[in-house]
Amino acid sequence: MALIDKLVVCGVGLIGGSFALALRRAGLVRRIVGIGRSEASLARALALGVIDEASADWASALDGADFVLLSPPVGQMDAVMAAMAPHLAPGTVVTDAGSTKRDVIEAIYRHLSGHLPHVVPAHPIAGAETSGVEAAFASLYQGRNVVVTPLPENEPAAILRVREAWEACGGVIHEMPPQEHDRVFAAVSHLPHLLAFGLVHDLAGRANAEQLFGFAASGFRDFTRIAGSHPEMWRDICIANRQALLAELDQYLAELAYLRALLLSGDGDRLEQLFAEARQARNAWAEQFANNSANPASKSE
Repeated sequence: MALIDKLVVCGVGLIGGSFALALRRAGLVRRIVGIGRSEASLARALALGVIDEASADWASALDGADFVLLSPPVGQMDAVMAAMAPHLAPGTVVTDAGSTKRDVIEAIYRHLSGHLPHVVPAHPIAGAETSGVEAAFASLYQGRNVVVTPLPENEPAAILRVREAWEACGGVIHEMPPQEHDRVFAAVSHLPHLLAFGLVHDLAGRANAEQLFGFAASGFRDFTRIAGSHPEMWRDICIANRQALLAELDQYLAELAYLRALLLSGDGDRLEQLFAEARQARNAWAEQFANNSANPASKSE
């Protein structure tokens, strides 16, 4: 991959900060400029050495930039693109790290229509329940899937540039149509977060909440870990992808109704069969991670 002379990261938190640190560690970026809505966060990123410079406006941030990563919450993407559009030079490669793609791509067409050959949407499948630049680390993307959802107008060279940047961070690249992306992640990411938030919120609002949390153990901890995630980010994701998420929620409600019927009828045999099928599917999925950990050639941590 060719050296990035000036990288601009909008949203220097866990995702954007880790991208910057990974490219710096790979020796593939000369200068990193951060921009965002919080001066305190940018100052912290500067102090930690995640960025080389904090910019207060898009005109100075984009001056001479050859690569831009947009990693604010997806609810801010429209405003961010509108603000950067007048200052974006022809040929500057832009990508994003948004967890939803339909809304991000609509914003691209709305505000960056003159730059479509070089604006390549993407989504790194990595994160944590912690947030902020203090949580960023260079190996976040190592061995993690990164989905690139190219636009029909994208130049092949721009797509390659984005793929190479994420590969340099350690990502495993996949290409997918945006609509398919949003349907897939509504099922395996957005719905689990919605359920975890919902369960914790329900229990926390009960009169005996203190007692319930006092007896909660590892099963509750594992199921609800992602309820510690950033509320604003997940609000934006759920609203942006609400059509696909509603479809998944309806499907899950049907599953809950079936489970309720089995409990109501005391049908232990079918309940055990359902548990066994779920266990087999979950263990088959988890086995791939165990195999990767045991095989350094397939994944390095």
